[in-house]
Amino acid sequence: MSDTHTDTDPSTDTVDGANASDTDKQTGARVRRYANYAILMVLGLLAFVAVVQLYLSVSNAIGTWITSEYRSLFQAAFNLIVLLAAGIGISYQLRRLYG
Repeated sequence: MSDTHTDTDPSTDTVDGANASDTDKQTGARVRRYANYAILMVLGLLAFVAVVQLYLSVSNAIGTWITSEYRSLFQAAFNLIVLLAAGIGISYQLRRLYG
């Protein structure tokens, strides 16, 4: 009779079973996190393209509808509004990140 005993019941092997289960959970969580980041990047890129096109369209509308003597004033006001919106968004994100 031998002193070597191999136990194949996974319920008795809590350390190895728990580590394998935890590793699977961590891997799944990591994959979900990276998938969420990828989706966020695609949506961010789409939003960036839409904002650039909106900016150019509004600039064209100002050039079309506003007489030449007031065009620079309207363009400056529009640029100021865009700058303020971007500043508010940046400060909001910085507060979220750094408290």
